[in-house]
Amino acid sequence: MVVRQWDASEVDRVFHGLADATRRDIVEQVLSREQSVSTLARRYDMSFAAVQKHVAVLERARLVTKQRRGREQIVRGNPDVLRRAVHLLDAYERIWRDRARAIDDILAEDIDTERTAQ
Repeated sequence: MVVRQWDASEVDRVFHGLADATRRDIVEQVLSREQSVSTLARRYDMSFAAVQKHVAVLERARLVTKQRRGREQIVRGNPDVLRRAVHLLDAYERIWRDRARAIDDILAEDIDTERTAQ
């Protein structure tokens, strides 16, 4: 099952990375094209150091990769980790839907039992 394919701490890091609106926006930006940390920092009303910290959280979660190019730190999105997160959420949705279907079946059986008893 997909749910067991990730270490719990890895799942925690990914969803912690995605839990913040600024970090989600950074991921979105660097998935469309790689950008330097300084370019990213200009987008936000916060210090360069704060943006660096957000990028570090995303890097620990492997949602982005960072590479030095001269004096710049270039950030790229990692779509593979996002795909794995989607698969994990899909697995949770399947579990939820299976449980809902089981409840529907139980209720349908109860209705059928009541009709045949009358």
